[in-house]
Amino acid sequence: MAINTTWSVGNLTRIDADGGVIQAVWNLVAQSDGEGGEIAQEGGKARFTYDASASDYIAYASLKESDVLGWIYEANKEGDETADEYKARIETERTAKVQAQIDRAATQATGVPW
Repeated sequence: MAINTTWSVGNLTRIDADGGVIQAVWNLVAQSDGEGGEIAQEGGKARFTYDASASDYIAYASLKESDVLGWIYEANKEGDETADEYKARIETERTAKVQAQIDRAATQATGVPW
């Protein structure tokens, strides 16, 4: 049985005048592919500042989900961790929650004795 993680961006808030994105709603789902359907989620809003004259600026119309996910990883990292370390940490935490659900279910049974 595998546990899969999926990141998604649900909504973006942008400035109409120049297409700069200032907020993204995001979600991470970790879910087992077993019949129990165990799941753990994490999500939130990430706020951004931008400079429309910067060489790395990406206007709304040109964005890919991967661009925004990179910003989200960067915005949520803690201390001196990198964006990749944040992504790995949060995926590991959610995967562990799903695994704990699987382990609990393996030691429990339902039904009636008659």
